[in-house]
Amino acid sequence: MRSGGEIRSRGSVTIHPTAIVYPDAELGEGVEIGPYSIIAGTVKIGDHTIVGARVTIEGFTTLGSSNEVFTGAVIGSRTQDKKFDGGISYLKIGNNNTIREYVTINPGTIEGSETVIGDGNLLMAYAHVAHDCIIKNQTVLANAATLAGHVVIHDRAIIGGLSAVHQFVRIGELAIIGGCSKVVQDVPPFIMADGHPVRAYGINSVGLTRAGFSANDKSDLKKAFKIIFKSRLNLKNAVSKLEQELTITPALKTLLEFLKTSERGICR
Repeated sequence: MRSGGEIRSRGSVTIHPTAIVYPDAELGEGVEIGPYSIIAGTVKIGDHTIVGARVTIEGFTTLGSSNEVFTGAVIGSRTQDKKFDGGISYLKIGNNNTIREYVTINPGTIEGSETVIGDGNLLMAYAHVAHDCIIKNQTVLANAATLAGHVVIHDRAIIGGLSAVHQFVRIGELAIIGGCSKVVQDVPPFIMADGHPVRAYGINSVGLTRAGFSANDKSDLKKAFKIIFKSRLNLKNAVSKLEQELTITPALKTLLEFLKTSERGICR
C-alpha cells in the first residue's frame, strides 16, 4: 500500500496522493485514480478508465477500458448473500460503462462464481447489483434501482429509479420498467412494464424506434402483445397461438425464446 504527498504515476497512470493502491493491482495505460480512493486486492483496471474520489474497488475484480467510476462507488466488496463461505468469486465489468455516485456491485457467492457486466451500461447513483447478476450491454439502471441475486438484464433494457428486481428474474431486451416498480416475474423483451407488482402495458414503441426496428417489426410485436397479454390464454397456449398466426421474424424469435425459457413466469 502506498500514499504520498504529491501526484504519483506508473507510466501514464495518474494516482492522487491520498489514494491507496495495493501492489497487486494492475492499472492499464491512462488510468486515473482520484482522491481517497482505495484499489485493493488483485484488481485489474483497463486502459483509460477514470476512478473518481472515495471509490473502493476490491476483491477479484476486473474493469475493462474507458469506464468512468464516480464518487463513493463500492465495487467488488464481498457478497451480502448469507451462503457465502469464504471462497474466491469474481466481478467482471466490460468497457465504456458509467458507474455513478455510490453504486454498489458485488461479486458471485460460491467458489468460482461471478457477477458480469457488459459494455456501455449506465448505472445511476445508488444503484445496487447483487451477487451473480448478469447485465449485458447498453442498459440503464436509474437512481437507486436494486437488483437481487442472479438477475439477468438483457441488452438495452431500462430499469426505472427506486425499482426493485427479485432474485432470478430476467428483464428482456429493450424492455423498460417504470420507476418505483416491484418486479417479481420475468419482463419479456420489447415490453413497457410498471407497477407494484409490475404489469405489462404495451410495447416499448419509442425504444424500438430509437433502436432501428421497422414499422413492420413494431406491428408484429403489437399483435404478439395482444396474444400474450390480452387473449386470456395461459402462456403455453399463447405461445402456440403466436407461432401459428404470425410469421416469425428475428424480433418475434427473440420474444419466443425468452417466453419459452421463463422459469418464474412472466409479468402479466
